[in-house]
Amino acid sequence: MSDALRPGKLPSELLDELLAEFVSNGDASNDFEAVRIGPAIGEDACAIDVDRGTLVAATDPITLVGSQVGSFAVTINANDVAVMGVQPRWFMAAVLLPLGTTESEVRALFASIREALRETGATLVGGHTEVTPVVSQPVVVGQMMGLSTDRNIVPTSGARAGDAIVQVGPAPIEAAVVLLEPALGIASIPEQISARARSALIEPGISVVRPALLAAESGATAMHDPTEGGLSTGLYELARASGISLEIDDRSVLWFEPGVALCHALGADPWGALASGTLLAAFGPNQLDAALTTLAEAGFEAAQIGIAGPGAGVRDQRGDALVAFERDEVARVTND
Repeated sequence: MSDALRPGKLPSELLDELLAEFVSNGDASNDFEAVRIGPAIGEDACAIDVDRGTLVAATDPITLVGSQVGSFAVTINANDVAVMGVQPRWFMAAVLLPLGTTESEVRALFASIREALRETGATLVGGHTEVTPVVSQPVVVGQMMGLSTDRNIVPTSGARAGDAIVQVGPAPIEAAVVLLEPALGIASIPEQISARARSALIEPGISVVRPALLAAESGATAMHDPTEGGLSTGLYELARASGISLEIDDRSVLWFEPGVALCHALGADPWGALASGTLLAAFGPNQLDAALTTLAEAGFEAAQIGIAGPGAGVRDQRGDALVAFERDEVARVTND
């Protein structure tokens, strides 16, 4: 029987085993004491104490066709730093381009990086670029960094029993962008839906930097950036990282209609589809109302969708477990 891995994230059990080996070996390093948050399932970034504060850094690869790969790389990595409650500031990128890439395509890619950095308030500080036969489409491996000068950070692991779980921004926005073309090939999609999907990177957009920083200022105890595996996976990761259970009211979940429609057209479950653009945040009961008001006044759609409790797992209000997706639904319907 083949043990070949399928596209997408590594199985949690395998990744747990691999990461545990690094954590256990870290005791031999003097630098390990400076690591406040290291490699762990569900944590969006690492946090390292340095002389001037706490350095927060995240890295993610982006594989898309076209110039959007550059913008995605900035935004996805900026999100991972911001959900720690820290302003993204410095960006690095390893850009791998396939044979046949033209100069105009490279210029467009870097222009999208520059524009995304301008909107984020971050700066390109280094990286590497090459054309290589190893890739068949552009790959940008980004790294974003930020500095918390007061050493305050918001980990995924900070939620506690009794905290309210808030969703900021609908899901699945990113899935709508990626699924539009394949869905149009097999189904008749209303023009209103396809038009909103085409502009989803702009409205509502996939950046959660501003709402994440606002949520941190409003007293969020934990935040998470659901991406691959969708909203359901993000909730499971939040619960696991914090050592809690979650009860989710699926009637309160914020859905992005074009993403849901395109998922259904291709036979995908929107609960498990690429969800960049959505923020999960936990708030204590005393902070919840003020946080929702602050987010609403800033123009962000937000709703309490659940509550944290003791135990483990994620269930709906009827007591049924949410589907735990082994791989992202977008990858499943486009790669199988």
